[in-house]
This record gives sequence, structure tokens and C-alpha cells, in this order.
Amino acid sequence: MCGILGILRNDGAVSNLLYDGLLVLQHRGQDAAGIVVCENERLHLRKDNGLVKDVFQKEHIHSLKGNIGIGHVRYPTAGTSSAAEAQPLYVNHPYGISLAHNGNLTNAKQLAKDLYSNNLRHINTNSDSEILLNIFADELAKRRKLKIGEDLYLNVDDVFHAISGVHKRCSGGYSVVGIIAGYGLFAFRDPNGIRPLVYGSILDNEGRSWGVSSESVALSSLGFEAISDVAPGEAIFIDNGGNMFQKQCSEKSTFSPCIFEYVYFARPDSIIDGISVHQSRLNMGKKLAKQIKNSWPDHDIDVVIPVPDSGRISAIQLAKELGVDYREGLVKNRYIGRTFIMPGQSIRRDSVRKKLNTIDHEFSGKKVLLVDDSIVRGNTSRKIVEMARKSGAKKVYFASAAPPVRFQNVYGIDMPAVSEFIATGNSIDEIAESIGVDKLFYQTLDDLIDSVKSEDGPQRFDNSCFNGKYITGDVSSEYLDTLEMNRNDDTKHTINSDESIGLHNQA
Repeated sequence: MCGILGILRNDGAVSNLLYDGLLVLQHRGQDAAGIVVCENERLHLRKDNGLVKDVFQKEHIHSLKGNIGIGHVRYPTAGTSSAAEAQPLYVNHPYGISLAHNGNLTNAKQLAKDLYSNNLRHINTNSDSEILLNIFADELAKRRKLKIGEDLYLNVDDVFHAISGVHKRCSGGYSVVGIIAGYGLFAFRDPNGIRPLVYGSILDNEGRSWGVSSESVALSSLGFEAISDVAPGEAIFIDNGGNMFQKQCSEKSTFSPCIFEYVYFARPDSIIDGISVHQSRLNMGKKLAKQIKNSWPDHDIDVVIPVPDSGRISAIQLAKELGVDYREGLVKNRYIGRTFIMPGQSIRRDSVRKKLNTIDHEFSGKKVLLVDDSIVRGNTSRKIVEMARKSGAKKVYFASAAPPVRFQNVYGIDMPAVSEFIATGNSIDEIAESIGVDKLFYQTLDDLIDSVKSEDGPQRFDNSCFNGKYITGDVSSEYLDTLEMNRNDDTKHTINSDESIGLHNQA
């Protein structure tokens, strides 16, 4: 999972806005960050591994001059991440194109072969983002317009035609922002709308400025007024003069956004596809409370304690519905990253110990219900339960706002190998025993969908990590087997790049 941001502003102060916006999107990627800006027809780039605040110093921001720019934050995926694979990425033909991408192409391996054999384009990294960039560049080159003695020229129809070509060739989940040097800013979303993308604008003394982002909160924090989510298969193009064009570029689109955005990844103050992430998480807590009341009407829960941060909102509503006390009993060290997306078991275990500490008197002598957004490997859950018992809890119960995670996510969330999921091959009682709790409650998939779905929003979602149903319809058992091999903690460091293009360095 990654965060992308694109801004066009006529006063040329775009790098400051991109920096501030990427800070807001930092939760979507903590491994690398990058910004590229366009000054006239020249692109200026700064990217490296690390957090936004560490990659960009004052002198970097001052040197990134231009009125159009895009930014990217990347999270640690399976395998290693070199600075060369940090985004945005660049290709010089045609025109000069820079691109940032969130998602994963499920047919990346074949695309890489086709690009080399048919289009003579060399892919130099293990990133499917580079493949997507070259597909777009190749499609745009097919519209090449060159007259003897005259300059190259490009119009918006050429851009939309190229994006239509991307949709025909690429499969998977992807949202994209990019720059065509000297022409403008473009953005598009996959035909199923799996990965989020929203745009907005500001009208001030400098004229109209435009912004495109993975989440609405990045735009609102910069003063932009969100206009709309980019529709599935839709593309937008904003030229140097600030004129905005949009077009549906996919022959077939089926709106199925990723439901895990609402469970875990997105910030609660974001609105994605017209749906409040905060309200969705409140609804998840309400549904969990109803399940507990129905299955355990004489429960003896004394207190509800959230696992910070993404379990907090569901826990607040759950406690209210059950009529029991809500308490903050776990204190988070905010300088430790999100353990779900950290590579390697030993790093994750060590990070849990450093990340959370208990307030003993909130646990001592009490029957505690811990609430988290989800349970993936179970390492964090198991460690927190141990901490609760050491702090004197009489009994420890656990509730997950999401159903059991049992299947690979192939559209841009780099979950571990299925063999490492705690729910693989285990019943609810066996999972409860494994993490050391007295009772365990999981959200049902139907209740999760009801929690997120709204009357005016999408009516279906990508739930593949819960039910194994892949909406693009092209995910083979061979692909899943390769993914399983590459995502296993024991084999990640020995991945053969020739066999894993697009599988382990997802955006």
C-alpha cells in the first residue's frame, strides 16, 4: 500500500504543498518517499528510502521549483527496497513522463516480457510501477505527432487514448498520478476502482489550483475542497493553464473498492468513494456489540480497551452499545511504525514490545475485552494479551472488527504468505487458544460489508482477503503459488527478481 499526491498550482510553490501532503499520507507508506516537480519543461526529482521528514530537507524543497508536481510514499513490501525503486519513476520517451502508483498489476510478469519483446523497452527494477509507466509511455508514443521542422505537440485526446490502452493491457488494482513534461498533470484509476483516488481544487488570487490524492484528508489539510472521487476507469488531465478534462477510459468498469481501506489503512478523517472511514469503523463496533449480545447475553466484560490506533473507533462504539466502560489501557509509542507492514517476524515481534505499553491499573483485577481492527499473523495480538495478563487482568477477551484473513491480497496490500496467517487451517477456538484469550469474536463478512456500504456509495467491494474471490477474474492458482513463495518470511530475502516482477515490490 502506498500514498500518491499530485498538485498543479500557478504560483510555483508546489513542492511545499507536496511535502505537507505527504506528511498527511505517511501512514500509507514508511519505507520511501519522493517528489518530482516540473519547471517549464524540466523535471526536478528528489527521492530516497526513509520517512518524508528524513528524505526532504529545507534545501531539497527549495530546489524543487515548478508549478506541477507529484509525490509518493511507499511502505515496506516483501523483499528488499532500493532507493532506485522509490517513486516517482521517470521515462524520457515520449515527451518525458514521471509517474507515481498505488496498487499492483496481477499480469506484470507477462507485461514485462511483452514490453521487451514487442516494444523494445527494458525494465530495470522489480517494481510493477515501472512496468505501468512504460505501458503508458508506449501507448502515448503510438499517438506520436511530429511534423518536419515543427515541435512535438500533444492534446488531451492523446492522453486519454493512452490511458484506454493501459486499461486494455493491465490487470489488477491501481491508481496513478503523473506529469507529462511541459504539458500537464494526469491521473487515473483502475476499471474496478480497487485503489482509492480523489481530486479537488482551490480558487484564490493565484487562480485555480488542483490536487489529486489517495485520500481526501491530504487535500483538505492543504486547503483544497474535495470535488469527487475519480470513477473506476476514469482519467483526468489538467493542462498547464489549469484547465481540467475528464473522460471514462475503460470499456467496462465494475465499482469494487478495497474494503480493507476502511478496516485499517485509511485515516479515519478521510472520505473514500463518498463513505466516511470514521463512520464505517463506528458501524463495525456496533455490529460486533450486537454479535456479542446475541451469542453471550450474560457477558461479564468489565471494560473495553482498544488496540491503538485503528481499533479505537470500533471499540468506542462497541463499549457504548454493550453499556460497559471504555478505557485507554495501551499507550502507543508514536515513533514506531505500523507493525503489520514491517518485514520479517523478528522485526515485528521486537516492534510490538517497543510500540505498546500497558497502564496496569486499567487491567488489574478486570475482565477485559481488547478490540483491534483485524488479526493477521496473530503476533501482535498474542503479545498484547500477554501484556494484559501480566498487568493483572482476570480474564482477557478479544474482538476483531474484521473477519478472519484467510487469502492473499493481490491488488496492492502486501500481506504475508497464507501459511503465516493465524486463521489458516484453524478454527475460532484454535485461534483463541493460540493468542491466549478466553473468548474471541470476529466480525462476519456480511456485517463488515453492511458497516461500510452506504446508499449513495459503491454496493460491492473487493473482499478477496476474506473470501478468496478476486474481482478481476484473472488470478490463477499458479500466480497465488508464486505469491505465497515470495511473501514467506523465510524466503523473501532470496527472491529471484526474474521470477517475481510485479509480485513483491508493489506500490
